[in-house]
Amino acid sequence: MFNIILFGPPGSGKGTQSEKLIAQYGFKHISTGDLLRSEIAGKTELGLKAKSYMDQGQLVPDAVVIGMVDNVIANNPDVYGFLFDGFPRTKAQAEALDELLLTHEEKINLMLALDVPEEELIARMMNRAKTSGRTDDADPEIQKKRINVYKNETLAVASYYNQFGKVTTINGQGSIDEIFNALRAEIDGHSG
Repeated sequence: MFNIILFGPPGSGKGTQSEKLIAQYGFKHISTGDLLRSEIAGKTELGLKAKSYMDQGQLVPDAVVIGMVDNVIANNPDVYGFLFDGFPRTKAQAEALDELLLTHEEKINLMLALDVPEEELIARMMNRAKTSGRTDDADPEIQKKRINVYKNETLAVASYYNQFGKVTTINGQGSIDEIFNALRAEIDGHSG
């Protein structure tokens, strides 16, 4: 299997590019937001556990999220690989993910980091707010907070994987197809 993390700040185009990469390669998409919603809707043991934390306004513990990721990996042995989107968000989650993958005799092969200037991110989120209905995208102050959380907490994940030589930065500006072609070139170059 070939497993990648698609990485970048809010508004960098991860969702758009994830869809294209899944269609191109047959990756199994792992987005923790989607996982949480699915497990809660299915009333699974992990979903009920996650819901109890969320109902109290707390973050779902890493162990619960990793358990959900483990289920997806165990139930999809024949995919090309996994595309992690929005996860891991912290160094502790990255370490836990690496440990989990080892139990499946797998690893993260590549982290593709979309690089987009802050002004462009804010413009994209404001534009997205017009069509998505996401109120968090329409507020520049919330956007700046989200970008700061990314810088202060999530960038440590890139540092963690960089020590293993697994991070490639991709210019996240340009047309959707230009960015997609740059991502494909990296995947093809590393998976061949």
